[in-house]
Amino acid sequence: MHVLFVLDPLPALNAYKDSSVAMMRALVARGHSLSFSLQGDVFIEGGQVYARATPFELVAGADLHEHHWWKELGVAVDTPLQAFSAVIMRKDPPFDMEYVYITHMFDYAQAQGARVFNSGEAIRNHPEKLAITEFAQFTTPTLVTRDMARIKAFHAEHRDVIVKPLDGMGGTGIFKLAANEPNLNAILESLTHDGQRSIMAQRYIPEISQGDKRILLIGGEPVPYCLARIPLAGETRGNLAAGGRGVAQPLSKRDWEIAREIAPQLSKRGLLLVGLDVIGDYVTEINVTSPTCFVEITEQTGFDVGARFVDALELAVSQAP
Repeated sequence: MHVLFVLDPLPALNAYKDSSVAMMRALVARGHSLSFSLQGDVFIEGGQVYARATPFELVAGADLHEHHWWKELGVAVDTPLQAFSAVIMRKDPPFDMEYVYITHMFDYAQAQGARVFNSGEAIRNHPEKLAITEFAQFTTPTLVTRDMARIKAFHAEHRDVIVKPLDGMGGTGIFKLAANEPNLNAILESLTHDGQRSIMAQRYIPEISQGDKRILLIGGEPVPYCLARIPLAGETRGNLAAGGRGVAQPLSKRDWEIAREIAPQLSKRGLLLVGLDVIGDYVTEINVTSPTCFVEITEQTGFDVGARFVDALELAVSQAP
């Protein structure tokens, strides 16, 4: 296969722990070739969707802590997306209007025969915070609103509450509101932009002390190990970007129950790769843009997540119309 990655600039990736790079390494190990484009390199001309794509290879034996782990093999060429065996969307949020526009471009490209994973429609229709509301049987009490009076009533009922913006990533903008939170008004005014922006409120889950688990779903099947991201002492956020410590562990009985219910439903909608965030017994987010934790799980358990992803990708491409 010739696989195009649409992602952030290669020099910006922390290659030694980046899941996109883990995918690349697994693809190269199978003999597949690679190209990359930035989000801004995808365009429409004459009704055709193109990417200004640069072919590259991984440098054998390179130190992934350095910025010399890849080598460009030629100049960028404007190429129709359907000319690639697969297009892998790995651009990190923010999920702004530019992100929305490229999901529409992917829709048009798929109508022209391109094979895009995750599909534009699927990414667009599964906002990572809101998507959990479809699976309310697996969520802690949750409220989505910009009405501060409603949020305050929810807080008064549940006392310990987490509030967060709908478009954040890496733990940014997350606050824990204690029962007698002295800064309640200020926090809510800031997060909701004085009642002009919807946010999510969730009953606090004490099991966060045991980790915010990332469960990977690949090709409609759960990876048997998750990464529990354990918060620093005094923190309520387990995100690795917020200083959390990642500990790989087998899925629990409840994890399997959640994953086996959700995985096949999302797979049918064009989501080849999904990252569930689970705290205790509850799903808190469904990540579909650029789920991570491949490297940590592989290094700590020996289960090759990258190879599992390539298995699913090869199968999906072989079954595409």
